[in-house]
Amino acid sequence: MSRVLLNGNAAAAWGARLARVDYVPAFPITPQTGIIETLAAWFASGDAEGRMTTCESEHSMVTAAAAAAATGVRVFTATSSQGLLYAMEMVFAVPGWRAPFVLVNVSRALATPITLEPDHSDVLAARDSGFLQIHCASCQEVLDSVLLAYRLGEDPRVRLPVIVNQDGFHLSFTREPVDLPDAAAVDAFLPPFDAQQAGFRASRPVSQAVAVLGGSPYSYFRYQVHLAQNAALAAYDEIAADFAARFARQHPAVEAYRCDDAEIVYFLIGSLSARARLAADRLRASGLRVGVVRPRLLRPYPAAALRALLAGKRAVAVVDQNLSMGSGGILHGELGGALHGHADMPLLLSFVGGLGGREVSDGEFAAMAREAFAAARSGEVPEARLLYTAGELRELRKLQAVAGLAPGSPR
Repeated sequence: MSRVLLNGNAAAAWGARLARVDYVPAFPITPQTGIIETLAAWFASGDAEGRMTTCESEHSMVTAAAAAAATGVRVFTATSSQGLLYAMEMVFAVPGWRAPFVLVNVSRALATPITLEPDHSDVLAARDSGFLQIHCASCQEVLDSVLLAYRLGEDPRVRLPVIVNQDGFHLSFTREPVDLPDAAAVDAFLPPFDAQQAGFRASRPVSQAVAVLGGSPYSYFRYQVHLAQNAALAAYDEIAADFAARFARQHPAVEAYRCDDAEIVYFLIGSLSARARLAADRLRASGLRVGVVRPRLLRPYPAAALRALLAGKRAVAVVDQNLSMGSGGILHGELGGALHGHADMPLLLSFVGGLGGREVSDGEFAAMAREAFAAARSGEVPEARLLYTAGELRELRKLQAVAGLAPGSPR
């Protein structure tokens, strides 16, 4: 094992290389392109074995990935933001093929307006597709999660494609110390893809439920994907335990930080959790018992683990880096559904922050904790709100004035 400085894109490429991927269909998009460039250079130099195809779109890319995986080769691809949306027709189609492969999504906010900075609107738009989802908070996690994803998706109990998500710029272009495991150790953890289990063979035709069917058989096959997602919960725990035993790094389905005696908990995903941990440390230094809960596995949803971790807490500040228009934060709604009807569950407060890469400050984390403590004392939950400062609003008004727009204009 060696330790090197890698950004998240390089870490994703190393995960694919160590997994010995056979085929990489690709289409470039910022901030994902570095992953594909790195793999292309390795294939060209002979440092890695495999074949890359540059497709004409992300739609074709995901189609090619699933078709190749169905023949028994190990497939890797990557995309971001509008690219994931461009592929969405096939993102919803290919889980039904039960052809496992790994897609790294480098999260970037969606248009309109347009930005290159990250939030989670793109990846959460795919949460109901049938893809498994693993969310990363560090460059080390990106590499490790690619390996975990292949082992999980190829498990006979699961047989589904997996999205490994990292935050654009905050991880994709940020270098961190990353431990590169020995190739032989990875080979022992991740054996070759069992081609005998692949769905399509010219000599052995089988049905993969891709024909036009009526409602009854359609319901059956769709429910099979749901059952496979549920089976992935237990499979992930086993695989993560094996990974920890081999590489001494823990990646549970749900990460809990300083939660044993916490009264108030931040709940969020991705790289922003690092700032939440720092905020919890500072608040504890002032005498407030605050912790952090971060789901690493978001599909399947680890509801039982979350209920166990949050039982007895007074309040949870859910920080969503997304906005479901007309509803609110997606993480808040899903957590509320998981906790509803169970005893000893905390109050849930909803904060929407970090849209379009907006910074969530240490002061805002402290304010969220204060509001959570106040709600716990009063028993009254405040309305969901957008994290936004008066200073930001003043600057926006200046821009509107320059553009000749009246204050309050929706444009």
